Amino acid sequence: MKKVFPFLYIVLSLAVAVVWQILSYSVNYYLVSVLILIISMLPFFFSFERSKPTAREIALISSLIAIAALSRAVFYLIPQVKPIGAVVIVSGVCLGAKRGYLIGAFSAFISNFIFGQGIWTPFQMAALGMVGFAAGIIFSTLKVKRVTLSLIGFVLTFALYGFIADLSSVLILSADFTLPSMLAVYGAALPFNLVFAVTTGVTLFFLGKPFINKINRLQIKYGIYSEELV
Repeated sequence: MKKVFPFLYIVLSLAVAVVWQILSYSVNYYLVSVLILIISMLPFFFSFERSKPTAREIALISSLIAIAALSRAVFYLIPQVKPIGAVVIVSGVCLGAKRGYLIGAFSAFISNFIFGQGIWTPFQMAALGMVGFAAGIIFSTLKVKRVTLSLIGFVLTFALYGFIADLSSVLILSADFTLPSMLAVYGAALPFNLVFAVTTGVTLFFLGKPFINKINRLQIKYGIYSEELV
């Protein structure tokens, strides 16, 4: 239950923000976006601070954030062909759910200095963060295999990331928030989510295991052992 709590917390927070949007007469998207960002990150920040990370662990986390952001920037001209989801998933597998969330959220935030910041940024941060968090939870009990890693990466980026990230588009484009209007927005985003998910799955299939082995070797070499506190 302790590991599931942050997930339920974020889902509830997003639901409250959406209801606020529906009931509000004067919608302030920026305020709601900041609210979602703060309430979704707080549990992970507090938990990470309590774990008292070492300088080596912070260096490893920072390096993975930089790699994830760079992997998105390299394919700047090709829409949705971004291996950032694969890097975040590998991070969650190796370092655990909590750090997977932090790496996912910060990589989305930093890479958006290239792709553009906006009201969608907090949603993308929460979405990529939850992908890393879910990967950490799933592979804490499931053995990492090439096919399994690829399939789960596909599902997480297509379903979980797509649902959360596209909420920003729903809030902007759906004036009446009816089910048909929301489904239309999500339907229009399906091809983009599919390309992103396929990119993630293919990247994990060919590079996921070697990347995981490399990170694990670094953890052993430098004595970095992440204790999960979520």
